[in-house]
Amino acid sequence: MRTRFEKPVLLIGGGPVERSQYEEVARFATSVVAADGGAEVAARYELPLSAVIGDLDSVSPAVLASYSGCLLRNSDQNTTDFEKCLAVIEAPLLIGIGFLAGRLDHELAAMNALARYSTQKVVLLGARDVVFRCPARLELALPQNTRLSVFPMGPVKGLRSEGLDYTLDGLEMAPDGVIGTSNRTNRDKQVIEAAEGALLVIVPRRHLPKVVAAL
Repeated sequence: MRTRFEKPVLLIGGGPVERSQYEEVARFATSVVAADGGAEVAARYELPLSAVIGDLDSVSPAVLASYSGCLLRNSDQNTTDFEKCLAVIEAPLLIGIGFLAGRLDHELAAMNALARYSTQKVVLLGARDVVFRCPARLELALPQNTRLSVFPMGPVKGLRSEGLDYTLDGLEMAPDGVIGTSNRTNRDKQVIEAAEGALLVIVPRRHLPKVVAAL
């Protein structure tokens, strides 16, 4: 069963979360969903939840009881709790916190999910950066001299760019080949096109509003 939202959703993971991260995202998202252990984070900050999704093995009985009316249990061990959320939530945008801190394997799994679930627009917010999957055409409005990295999660072809120090035009990227870290913007507007493949875009955290506007 799909869970539908008309406006952007804040998705909380089980990794370390600062109160400031929640406050940063709350102005864009009207509903809050926890991915399994993210319910513990929500309880700590006394946040209302629309749903708690996952196998629920990382949530204490007391927290489960406090959110008993919105539990969506999925015991599939072949998917992460983040993937379980992406599989059932329909929303214009998901903004995730608690996925880019803590264990490296969890972070890599989150990147993998961004690449695999191409139909859902998702932005992950970390302590320093925001990361999201590049749509077929992305138009950003970042200030000049902003760090902008792109990282392929598989073979990526048909690249074109505007407004970057190092053009992406005609490059073919791959995780074990050409990548695109530490590029810089040289205009106030940027365009990135990727005809084929999963390409992640990484920019500094302070530009979350620009990313939300672009997506």
